[in-house]
Amino acid sequence: MNAALRGITSDTPQRTDTEAIGALLYAGLTQRWPYEDDAYGLSGLPKDIGLIAPDQVRAGVHRGLSELSMRALVNDGATASRHESACTTPEELVKAIGEMPRIRPPEPAFTAPPEYQRTTYQQGTYGRPAPHPGVTQPLPTPPPPLQSRTGKVLKWAVSALLIAALGLGSWQLADALMEQNNKSDETNKTQTTDDNDKSGDKTKPAKPLSIAGAQEYVASGDAQAPNDVQLTYDGDSSTYWRTKRYNEGPTLAPYKPGVGIVYDLGSAQKISTASIGLRYDGNNTTVKLYATDSLSPSTGIDGMTEIGTATTSAKSLTVKASKSAKTRYVLLWITAVPYAPSDGYSSSGYKQAVTDVTFKG
Repeated sequence: MNAALRGITSDTPQRTDTEAIGALLYAGLTQRWPYEDDAYGLSGLPKDIGLIAPDQVRAGVHRGLSELSMRALVNDGATASRHESACTTPEELVKAIGEMPRIRPPEPAFTAPPEYQRTTYQQGTYGRPAPHPGVTQPLPTPPPPLQSRTGKVLKWAVSALLIAALGLGSWQLADALMEQNNKSDETNKTQTTDDNDKSGDKTKPAKPLSIAGAQEYVASGDAQAPNDVQLTYDGDSSTYWRTKRYNEGPTLAPYKPGVGIVYDLGSAQKISTASIGLRYDGNNTTVKLYATDSLSPSTGIDGMTEIGTATTSAKSLTVKASKSAKTRYVLLWITAVPYAPSDGYSSSGYKQAVTDVTFKG
């Protein structure tokens, strides 16, 4: 909490968090600060005797919790525990918590209902036997005297500090606990998966979708390479469909809003991903997928349903569907291209070429 509020940094943040949790646990168990200096309204430990285990400072402290706080409080060469190694990260502290023996809470004792008897109601006397005449009833044992007001305030302050720190500041500990729980559930998950497999209730893996045909889509101006669109799904990565060369980039606008190809999947299919091989690497190749109504769409880009988008600087990228869409025709739309060197088709400039396209659903 101090680090978040005051901008405090640490060269070993995991170790610092773990020791801070140990100090709070120590304070909650003993009402003493586990160092020689007083802090937060708590008295420190006696001078020159080192770190004392909580169960040696205050009687009745649970030994397991005492050792847990000591394992987290490794400071100035102090012994972490009698037998166990130190906890230097939240993950190690979580593991130590998981190894502590579990104590089953006592089951409530069954109390038989009182026999029915006609009597008058008096608050606090339900279920008690009626007093016999002339017999003096024993006075209830008074509760133990309250501690001083200062002591009570101190106890609640330390408890509140411990709860707040664990709830707000120890996100690493919470992540580690969740990870441990996930690991402990793996067996159950495996069993559930096996049961689902036997019953036929399982998620089907994505399967490749066949491409029945394709056609270049021209939103404005001239086409790019309309006779080469079939080379993007011929199974040969050495062949490709290419764009023209542009002087400015990487965004194609204002020369063109984009360039691309409409693919015919043969029938309406649910699209999950599209894997696209590219000829040129470089900065910011951007590809969008749209669901449209035919190889020659009846609407512009604004009238189509966007399926997903992705950007890459490599020679391949995968576009994942951001929304569920079922369509027969898919437009692969390129809006930005990298700067590429000259080749047999054109001189250097902003351009791109598509070598392979695979849809899965």
